[in-house]
Amino acid sequence: MQIMNATEEDKDELLALYHAMIGGPCEWSETYPDENTIAFDLKNEDLFVMKNDAGEIIATISIDHDDAVESLTCWHEDQAPSGELSRLCVRKDMQGQGIAKQMMNYAGDVLKNRGMKGIHILVREGHVVALSTYAKIGFRTVGECDLFDKHFICMEKKF
Repeated sequence: MQIMNATEEDKDELLALYHAMIGGPCEWSETYPDENTIAFDLKNEDLFVMKNDAGEIIATISIDHDDAVESLTCWHEDQAPSGELSRLCVRKDMQGQGIAKQMMNYAGDVLKNRGMKGIHILVREGHVVALSTYAKIGFRTVGECDLFDKHFICMEKKF
């Protein structure tokens, strides 16, 4: 398995992966994440995929840029600038194998190479698996917020 930047050719497969998660703890829908989200991430070279030996996408993660998230007061100033990770997704049949951790570490390395001092992420309240996974790899809960008509737990990690 290999992690790399996503390409235009990955769009349909990424959208199918996102849609396969509808109804899960992330509360994704037909309208989020969508083709525009993928296009934005691709344009900024902020979308990464893990592919298996057959070339199938089994996981994805994005570096996000959202002013509403950046302006939250829970983030520690000594970690500025920090990058935001978003839309971590592992194909259902591949979950529970440490792939989420690999994707988080890879994206964290990208942020570190871009000069960031830390990472932050919003996790849907009640998404027990994600909260546990992030805590195991060094993220700590620093607050809660309501954004995008949803309630989130705010987590961050210092490099």
